[in-house]
Amino acid sequence: MKNFGLTDKQAEESKAKYGDNRISEVQTESFWDKLKGNFGDPMIKILCVALVINVVFAFMGKAEWYESVGIALAVLLATLVSTFSEYRNENAFQKLQEEASRITCKVYRNNEIKEIPIDDIVVGDCLLLQSGDKIPADGILVDGDIKVDQSVLNGEAKEAKKIAVPDDYKDTDETMDFLNKYKVFRGSVVCSGNAVMQVTVVGDKSVYGQIASELQQDDERDSPLKVKLSKLANGISKFGYIGGVAIAIAFIIMQFVNGTVFVDGALDAIKTIQAVVDGVMLAVIIIVMAVPEGLPLMIALVSAMNMSKMLKDNVLVRKVSGIETAGSLNILFSDKTGTITKGQLEVVTFLDGAVNEYSKADDVKGELRKLLATAIHQNTNAVISSDGKVIGGNATEKAVLGFDTGGAEKSAAVKKVASIPFNSTNKYSATQVSGEYNCTLIKGAPEKILQKCKYYFDENGKKQKFDTASNLDNKINELANRAIRVLALATADEALGEDSLPEGEWTLIGVVGIRDEVRPESVTAIKEVQGAGVQVVMITGDRKDTAVAIAKEAGLLKNDTDRIFTSDELQKMSDDEIKECLADIRVIARALPTDKSRLVRLAQEKDLV
Repeated sequence: MKNFGLTDKQAEESKAKYGDNRISEVQTESFWDKLKGNFGDPMIKILCVALVINVVFAFMGKAEWYESVGIALAVLLATLVSTFSEYRNENAFQKLQEEASRITCKVYRNNEIKEIPIDDIVVGDCLLLQSGDKIPADGILVDGDIKVDQSVLNGEAKEAKKIAVPDDYKDTDETMDFLNKYKVFRGSVVCSGNAVMQVTVVGDKSVYGQIASELQQDDERDSPLKVKLSKLANGISKFGYIGGVAIAIAFIIMQFVNGTVFVDGALDAIKTIQAVVDGVMLAVIIIVMAVPEGLPLMIALVSAMNMSKMLKDNVLVRKVSGIETAGSLNILFSDKTGTITKGQLEVVTFLDGAVNEYSKADDVKGELRKLLATAIHQNTNAVISSDGKVIGGNATEKAVLGFDTGGAEKSAAVKKVASIPFNSTNKYSATQVSGEYNCTLIKGAPEKILQKCKYYFDENGKKQKFDTASNLDNKINELANRAIRVLALATADEALGEDSLPEGEWTLIGVVGIRDEVRPESVTAIKEVQGAGVQVVMITGDRKDTAVAIAKEAGLLKNDTDRIFTSDELQKMSDDEIKECLADIRVIARALPTDKSRLVRLAQEKDLV
């Protein structure tokens, strides 16, 4: 076995020099700090002033105590409801982060493998990565090869192939080079394979850490509702002050006109003072009455109810203001994978050799149905669990098997004799079977398979001359324009060679089209949001042609003025240039996490929400 990893002493030295793998957390406010912060709301401030005045009047016998109690309850309920809702959700976030920090990984220390918490990883550590593992730090592969899902970082659903670095490898300064075949990043998931990675970046300096740091930074701008309430509070203050003073002056003048302040035709000082005091008290009462003491409570209760409803839909809202801010959006930056699309690959179509198209496996009839089921179920590394879920294999194999989860009983009665697993170099997998069928089942890229097919199976399972190849090629090109990837299924009568496919003439079963499909509800939601005047921008790590195809289907690209940019193109543009065309941007392809934060910042600088 190769010697990997650090000793305990080397790990301590690395920790002292580079730090550990913890992601820094912004210090959260205590319950009392949040409560004090909520008393800074402009409407709450006015209510507090009104409460003080009302209490003074109550002591003077000019107001009822229940009025003061009512205002006090409104203030306390409004602030407590908002504070409790935010505090509860902050605690939920903290618990999720604590659970994440307790996850362990397999590390080479002192020439042996041991499990340690991911927070204890240091630069120079060598980690064993296996299928299903979540990569806990940034680094390079030093042994083995794997396929990883990087969609959490770059939004691209396609698995990325990663291999061990060559002896003459020199690292680059590019920290977010997701296309680098040697680099792996924290947050990615190992889909298949085994490898050893050497950690090069930990904690906040990792790509994942940088993203987490940006997400934890509070936007210091007031929410739209708070801005409106501030304007309302100022308006109430001005209206109340002006109205109160005007009425006080009018009241005092009326006392003079009615002669109330005169005694025996002479001005009485005591009555004059009493008239002025009564006028001032009347003005104060008007100012207090102008304050809508129920408004903050109503807003707090509605926001808390919305937070609870969203929690039932597995949406955890950290701040109450986030809900009402979302209601004031005028530009929406959205990921593609898992948001606009379903976030998982699936077969969306099947074409037989005669170029007949089927949307479901059970739509295929006759002997061709048995051939299709056999090709799907016998030539795969994925399996169907007892509860009907597809497990094992890579994303593509899961998609193909998921197309025919109920077809196992329709498969021919065969047993596997030999197989060649899929690899990115050969771009195919093959399984030799015997029994009801004695043949080799082949699955792979159409450019590898179709050129060797001389026949295709018709619906009755009879071989027909493959003279429809050009028509099938045209259809495959149409699918490619819709960002649909194609796999061909075929058989060969000859047995497998030693790590090689059979020679001779092959027979095509058909081709399956695979894609991360657009959610049906996404199209409706985007249409509704656009109808409300909100600009929607899709940001994805996918290639430009894939992004454009998805955007068109989702209804994002409609006009000739709609703009599509790649990350490289954005990086060559200045902030001012992006601001000028921001209103026309609909798609960002090959996006990096930094592109997202930059676009959000520029939109905020243009006073967009």
